[in-house]
Amino acid sequence: MASNQTPTEFPYTLTISLPLPTNRLASSALRTLEVDTELSPFVKRSFALTTPTKEPTASEEAKTVLETTYRATTNRMLRVAVNGFMENLGVVLGVMEELDVDVLDAEDEK
Repeated sequence: MASNQTPTEFPYTLTISLPLPTNRLASSALRTLEVDTELSPFVKRSFALTTPTKEPTASEEAKTVLETTYRATTNRMLRVAVNGFMENLGVVLGVMEELDVDVLDAEDEK
């Protein structure tokens, strides 16, 4: 949170933790989703890659969880922002499922 914002300015929060199979996929999802900034000044969003066990000393490759935190001024603004994020996330995951090299390699082995 920026230093000029107090927690009371954005009291409604939600953190979404999305486990993905590899760090490469989690990093790709993060880079894809962070390009679109929030349109409303009443909503703030941040991303982080974490480990499933929240180990602070884990290697970069162990960070396979995409953690997205939303902060908003009202619960309605939070809901609208998260709904939009979920739509975008669905597109990103769908593209990964259809076009990712690792997924295609796994299907060839069947």
